Formats: sequence, C-alpha cells, structure tokens
Amino acid sequence: MAEILLGLPFGFLLWFVVRYGALGFYTVAPSERAMLTTFGRAQRLGSSTLEDPIAETLRHDERERYAYPQVHVIGPGFYWKLPWQRVHKVSIATVTVSIGYDPEDASANQGGRILEAVTKDQLNTGLSGQIRFSVSERNLYAYIFGVKNPVAHVMGYFISVLRDRIARFEAPPETQPLPLNIGGEDPSGMIQGISINDLRKNLRDLNERMDEDCRSTIARYGINLDAALITGIDPPAEVDSALAAINTAHNHVSSEISLAQAAADQKIVQSRRAVEIETLNAQAEVEPLVMLAGQLRELSASGPGSLEAYLRNAKLGLFRRARQVVLTAEGSAR
Repeated sequence: MAEILLGLPFGFLLWFVVRYGALGFYTVAPSERAMLTTFGRAQRLGSSTLEDPIAETLRHDERERYAYPQVHVIGPGFYWKLPWQRVHKVSIATVTVSIGYDPEDASANQGGRILEAVTKDQLNTGLSGQIRFSVSERNLYAYIFGVKNPVAHVMGYFISVLRDRIARFEAPPETQPLPLNIGGEDPSGMIQGISINDLRKNLRDLNERMDEDCRSTIARYGINLDAALITGIDPPAEVDSALAAINTAHNHVSSEISLAQAAADQKIVQSRRAVEIETLNAQAEVEPLVMLAGQLRELSASGPGSLEAYLRNAKLGLFRRARQVVLTAEGSAR
C-alpha cells in the first residue's frame, strides 16, 4: 500500500513531463504560420489593423467593425510551448477553387462548377471560372477568431459582389468615333445592348473590376484574394440559338457599315485629290500670266517707248506664225 502511495506522485510527475515536456514541442512548416494563445488570449503587439495599409480598402463606416488587433505571428521553425498555451496553425499556401465552390454545401451551384447570375436585361446566365486566395499573415487574428468559417464568408462575399457587378455591368463606351457618324452615335446601336455580349467582350475588364472590389477581404476576413478569373459566360439553352441569331445579324450589319464607311472614306480621299489636282492646274495657268504682268510693269517703268517696242516685236512673232492678216482702215493689223 505504501508503494502505491509513493508511486502515484512519481507517475503523475512522469506523465506531466511526457505530456507537457516532450510533447510540448511543435513545428511550423514553411507553408504555415502559427499564433500562440495563453489561456485563450493571443500575444498582441499593441496595435490594430486600422494602422496597417490594408485598412485603406475599407469604407469609413466599416473601419470600426473590422478593427482587429495585430498579433505575434510565428514563422517556420521548431518551438516549445507551456502547458497552458495553445498553438493555432494555418496554411498560407495559395488555394485555387471554382467560383461556384461552396465550403458548406458541396452540391450547391451544380456541384461547385457553375455559378448562376442575373444580367441587367433579366437573363439568367451561368458563370464558370476560378478564384485564387490565400491566408494573409498580416491579419491572422481575423482569420482565426474573426469568423467561424472565413473561407465561406469570403466565397459568399465574392459571389455577392460578382452577382451585383453582373447585374449592373455596362460595356465601356467606344473611344474611337466612326467616320460617318456626324451625330456621334453608332448606327448599329439599335441591335447592341445585350448584356451577355457585353460581358463576353469585356471579360478582362470584369475580372479587373472584381479584383478591385475584393481588395478589402484582407482587412475583413484575413484572406487575400489573389485573382479572380472568369472564363465562361453561357446563357440558358433555350435562348442560346436566339442569341446566336442576334449576334449573326449584328455581325452582318457591322460588316455592311464597315464596307460603307470604307467606300465613303475612299470617295472622300478621291474627291480631295481631284480638288488638289484642279487647284494645281489653275495655279499653273495663272502663274505665267502673273509673271508676264510683272515683267510688263518692270518694262514700262524702264523708260518711255519701251512697252511699245516690246509690243511691236511681239506682233512680229505673231505675224510670222499667222496665215492671214487683216488690216483695218487705220492700217493696224487684226
């Protein structure tokens, strides 16, 4: 009995050394970051995320709501913790998922493959693409303690912003005016304005706007959306053929307009060349007369009788080339 009583403290001491001594060591992988809490409280640095540049993406009314403390982030290495401390590890590797991915329901959005959205002309369309995100160590507190499921929050935020952008998306105005449009309007504009066409032709602009709108996710949830790549926008099957016919008609009208503009430009250039040629011909005919008038003025100013002598000599040349000369009653030739 005495041996048992003496063995209990020794056994407890051995269990304590093994449990909190040897097993108290932990490692952090190169693709991981960790945060240590003591009695549930993280090791804070005395500042908040509002003092970090990531807070510049928040609106003024959101700053107080997403004010998280800055904490000590543990990098890769081998460490030891006290028994009353707990390690929270997260992976900072970049994750690529479909834009229809739902962390809480794998069957949602057709198994996470197609995300549905409504365009500005009330047409239900399917979106496909990818989104890349990673955990930001600059706001690790928000990721671990801010929300219960930060990935679900980020995906919900991204989908809501994307659907709002799709519903309000308008193609940027054309910057190059058409030569025949004196009023500044596109003659083919009567068949434009189809939102799916605008979205398909401006996928790059849409992706760039989504990246700009989702910059605040670091300050909100501690997750950095690296990029959103929307690759496909497909209308419902029942309107696909009608949309194809509209696009064909639009392409035909655009082709006819381009041909008419090219023909008009060619005629305008030809008319300008003709005017230039006629102007040069008129100048070629007028220039000798102007020079002759100037020479006659200089000859008349040189002395009396010089102009009469020039006219007499000029008449002699004409008489040599004339076949018939008519003399008037005064004796002058005509």
